[in-house]
Amino acid sequence: MRILRKYTNRRLYDTSRSCYVTLEDVKQLVLSGEPFKVEDSKTGNDLTRNILLQIISEQEAQGHGTLLTNQVLQQLIRFYGDSMQGMMSQYLEQSIASFLEHQDRIREQMQTMMGAANPLTMMNRIADQNMAMWNMFSQPGQPGSEDGAPEQPTPKEPDGDKK
Repeated sequence: MRILRKYTNRRLYDTSRSCYVTLEDVKQLVLSGEPFKVEDSKTGNDLTRNILLQIISEQEAQGHGTLLTNQVLQQLIRFYGDSMQGMMSQYLEQSIASFLEHQDRIREQMQTMMGAANPLTMMNRIADQNMAMWNMFSQPGQPGSEDGAPEQPTPKEPDGDKK
């Protein structure tokens, strides 16, 4: 596990690489799945949650799309001190873990839903179905097709002027 130390000057020091790191570097650790811990340099207290919350706050402020809307944040605040707080924490962890497990299937479902709502996609799908039906009926050797159709009497040409 990588240990990062936070000093009083608010800088983070990576003890394994012997260099200072930024919040962006910590974010990259999270994205890469590398385990780490942030400790206060004087007390040794675990500050990992504080740093993670700071990264989330910066992401929300930078306009990367709000994941935590005002309503969600208000609901979360209401759970603090509530008897259900522990259960809510477990529920959120399990829900996110389940979401991540099924992320590919969820993406496919979202794309399907988005495609179904698109009129052009619907028209393309209908056109494809119509073409398939047309091809089915126009295959050689099939009933109703030119090659497999019963012989139709050919119309006789007018005799013209026979004298």
